[in-house]
Amino acid sequence: MHSDLRRLDLNLLVALDALLRRRSVSAAADELAMSPSALSHALARLRVALDDELFVRIGNAMQPTAHAERLAGPVSAALALLSNGLAQAGRFDPATSDRCFTLAATDYTTFAMLPALVAQVQDLAPRLRFQIVHAQNQDYAEDLASGRLDFALGYVEDMAEPAPGIESFDWLTDHYVVIASRDHPRIRSAPSLDAYLAERHVAVRPWGEAGGHIDKLLERRGLRRDVAVQLPSVLAAPFIVAGSALIMTAPRQAARTLGAVASIVEYPPPFEIPPFTLKAYSHVRQRSAAHAWLREQLLRAIPL
Repeated sequence: MHSDLRRLDLNLLVALDALLRRRSVSAAADELAMSPSALSHALARLRVALDDELFVRIGNAMQPTAHAERLAGPVSAALALLSNGLAQAGRFDPATSDRCFTLAATDYTTFAMLPALVAQVQDLAPRLRFQIVHAQNQDYAEDLASGRLDFALGYVEDMAEPAPGIESFDWLTDHYVVIASRDHPRIRSAPSLDAYLAERHVAVRPWGEAGGHIDKLLERRGLRRDVAVQLPSVLAAPFIVAGSALIMTAPRQAARTLGAVASIVEYPPPFEIPPFTLKAYSHVRQRSAAHAWLREQLLRAIPL
């Protein structure tokens, strides 16, 4: 055992982990349900115990020192392992638990998942909480392994080969449709392939990639569509389509729900697009009764 560990209050590691992730005393204090002054006191004790400044203020953010950066991975992994061990040792009672599950998702996967999931669990687990974080990229392995994420949602075609320890299950399978304004000047019925390619398109690409799944399918046929508007979010797209002559190839679940508030019509696509699968990813290190329960709720809450 390292000599520093013998004289260190292990509760301070929880504060250090929160500060390393939040880079803000107030934000870390909110996460830990403690006052900023109490967290500042904990930071002062950490600085003495570890003989390092740990954080320096640059602008409006607290930036970790080199020593703090080196501690980030081991501290996060140790806390996740301890948390997982305690969770597995105890019984998970959804009726009384106030646990917060953290899930990573794009805005569409949040849109597809959260309403049905909240409706599913509100009576079963009235005190349960969810935190949805925006999926910044397609690599969730480190956050899942550390316990910073409980589940990450992603499409099979978007995800890289899962890292060791990552496991998944199919959550939602859906189809693509073409949507256009009800007042579109040319499209009044299912478009032919020529008509589809003659129109300009809206495309949603959460990670700013040059081409998405639909573009890749067209490229295999030696075809290319004209993307007039590229968006990082699906929520604005139907309203852009409703107010213009642009068209969009979108998940049917999103098209049907958003069609209730946007003046759009859906049509079958003029070429074969395989159904897509939304998968839920987790890490074997985080297996617990709580995770098993949430997995069951996700599978029961598939939207119709």
